[in-house]
Amino acid sequence: MERKIAILIPCYNESKTIEKVIKDYKEALPEADIYVYDNNSKDGTDEIARNAGAIVRYETKQGKGNVIRTMFRDIEADCYLMIDGDDTYPAESAREMCNHVLYDGVDMVIGDRLSSTYFQENKRPFHNFGNKIVRGLINKLFKNNINDIMTGYRAFSYQFVKTFPVLSKGFEIETEMSIHAIDKNFTLKEIPVQYRDRPEGSVSKLNTYKDGARVLKTIATLFKEYKPSLFFNAISLIFFVISIILTIPVFVEYWNTGLVPRFPTLIVASISLIISLLLSVTGMILQVIVKKHRQLFELQLNQICILKNRQITNNK
Repeated sequence: MERKIAILIPCYNESKTIEKVIKDYKEALPEADIYVYDNNSKDGTDEIARNAGAIVRYETKQGKGNVIRTMFRDIEADCYLMIDGDDTYPAESAREMCNHVLYDGVDMVIGDRLSSTYFQENKRPFHNFGNKIVRGLINKLFKNNINDIMTGYRAFSYQFVKTFPVLSKGFEIETEMSIHAIDKNFTLKEIPVQYRDRPEGSVSKLNTYKDGARVLKTIATLFKEYKPSLFFNAISLIFFVISIILTIPVFVEYWNTGLVPRFPTLIVASISLIISLLLSVTGMILQVIVKKHRQLFELQLNQICILKNRQITNNK
């Protein structure tokens, strides 16, 4: 039975490049359905995409994360290939990425720009610096070694798409995808892909500082939610150290004189110790809840796999 491939292109004002992107991917994957979800474009992106042969739909809530959420809910396929509409990802790697999902059991294939031409092609140095920071933070906090965390070129399995809870509204969606895949033990594979900077006249919608801050905030939030024990114990340790530093001089003075003249210091030290203990207990409780959610997620994933297999069997 032929497997169904869906190419997902979230778009906002990409009239300069969208026609070429659609034609390139039609040539690379002629059997695939190409979906362009227009996100309030003002430059006729939707009409150009429709005339080029894409299936055009609309998402009125602004932000790439909102578009991806709707795409994942609406579209049924065996393999999903997500690309940007700015013509920065050549189509030559599309077939290989989809094959890894369809035939090798990979849940998310990551188009790794940073190992190829990204740093030479990207003319925005702060973007390069930001990519390195995000990669280092996630790999350190979540104990992984993904090279390109924020790439918009990815292929997904049906199981990943239908169990991924999209919470992000904007460009931080790629970071959320990477952390979710690591935490839920999905099978990942990276392949180097060529990257080229936007053609002249095409303007990036990514704000280096504003969206960069959102990505860092997303990492901190997801670290707290996915690894609460480590998160709260780290803060607990800070308060514990403060408590010890404040307490030592008070005890030394009491040992030498038998007096405790600095009661305010002792009170602050005691409060810090109590906060430290509360944070530690909070981390332990939340970690138990996270473990329970992981168990429920595995059961949900099993049900989706069973339904998908039944659907494949019935279609034969």
